[in-house]
Amino acid sequence: MTKTEKSVNIELLKEKFGEMPFFYLTDSSTLTVQQVNKLRRLCFEAGIEMKVVKNTLARKAMESFPESKRFENLYPALKGQTAILFTDKASLPAKLLKDFRKGGATKPEIKAAYIDTDVYFGDDQLDVLANLKSKEDLVGEIIALLQSPAKTVIGSLQSGGTTIMGLLKTLGDREQ
Repeated sequence: MTKTEKSVNIELLKEKFGEMPFFYLTDSSTLTVQQVNKLRRLCFEAGIEMKVVKNTLARKAMESFPESKRFENLYPALKGQTAILFTDKASLPAKLLKDFRKGGATKPEIKAAYIDTDVYFGDDQLDVLANLKSKEDLVGEIIALLQSPAKTVIGSLQSGGTTIMGLLKTLGDREQ
């Protein structure tokens, strides 16, 4: 790879790291060509971009970002063969990897996952990552929680009103 090609690849990686809030560093070194093609197709269908990268180029691209991004925490995971899964939904790659492994494959393994400046290391984090909720899910849950007390109060007032009306009607019927 020439110096120009390396510079172009670093710039492309910088762009991806800058625009995607979530990405996974994976090891797919023992997958067959057929398995890699299947994984790439599944990623494409799910809207996940898979890039096999040179670790040194990925590190150089990460080094160009401010410390607030906390990319330096990922440097230990940049060893061996690395494929990066870029996504805009935090749990999507983990769910895809779990489904892919149902076919008997043990790889790709998660080296690390970058989720909004938090870093998850190791393949043992797969279930944790698969169960992460999206921002939209969390907002929906908060709204439901906020609405719940109001609905309870309104329900109680409405049922109380019918109870009082029932008592008044019964009392009125007794007087007649």
